[in-house]
Amino acid sequence: MKKFTSVKDIDSVDQWVKKALEIKSDPYKNNALGRNKVLGLLFFNPSLRTRMSMQKAAYNLGMQVMVINLTKDSWQLEMEDGTVMNAGSQEHIREAAAVVSQYCDIIGLRTFPTLTDREADYADDILHKFIRFSSVPFISLESAILHPLQSYADAMTIAEHQQKPKPKVVLSWAPHPRALPQAVANSFVEWMQATEVELVVTHPTGFELAPEIIKGSTVCYDQQAAFEGADFVYAKNWSSYNDYGKIGKSLDHWMIDQAKMALTDQAKFMHCLPVRRNVVVADEVIDADYSLVIEQANNRTYAAQAVLTKMLSHEV
Repeated sequence: MKKFTSVKDIDSVDQWVKKALEIKSDPYKNNALGRNKVLGLLFFNPSLRTRMSMQKAAYNLGMQVMVINLTKDSWQLEMEDGTVMNAGSQEHIREAAAVVSQYCDIIGLRTFPTLTDREADYADDILHKFIRFSSVPFISLESAILHPLQSYADAMTIAEHQQKPKPKVVLSWAPHPRALPQAVANSFVEWMQATEVELVVTHPTGFELAPEIIKGSTVCYDQQAAFEGADFVYAKNWSSYNDYGKIGKSLDHWMIDQAKMALTDQAKFMHCLPVRRNVVVADEVIDADYSLVIEQANNRTYAAQAVLTKMLSHEV
């Protein structure tokens, strides 16, 4: 396996979920697979779960890990070809990616969108250039538009807790004081579309996801109607795709509370974290026994470990 950047890079979500759950049951089974191998983790943006889960996954496989914050610990990178580099940037991505490939056997990269230029963000330029100029397997730790590792862990979590062959899964927009990427929502929709679930996406008017992402999925603008009969409720904020990067006003009533969860079929609550309590979700919900947020975070390790295992084993 040469790259893991979206659900399109894998053959079957169900099979990959089974693989991750198998690893979870015995995470040290292949603790020599990564011996004398190095995982390089490159971050343009802050991280807690992604950074630590990737490191733990690598250690479980016997790998060494190098981590670098590209905005603080290295030279400023130039992304464009043909640029006369007589200003701020000191190193070109061509050399940087090639050099890191000599030091590392697998590279993971995390980058966020600008949320000011939709065309540029959705081109996912930094991600694709690192893949282009790297010579080793590559993992997206989140890009401008997708977060496949999170969605992989989410699919695992749903598989562990579903009580029906085809559960109803609701992705609900929730308020937030800052403009956030669409990456988690985009990936979650893509992964759920590739599994046996009834997916419903609910959000206020103006927060539609990209047409190429949402495709034929059910969209409901009435949050309470969407929650009826749900088995899983996944809360996530994302800024507007059409009015790009905007967060909207007077939408605090979209917060997830106990009254809304009572409309469901005893649904489990999910969120990728970090979460702003009593803005995105009420304390009474995130602290309830039906909240899966900590389990989701734990599953990030085994999703990451499954990807690393595939790459180290040269599996497709």
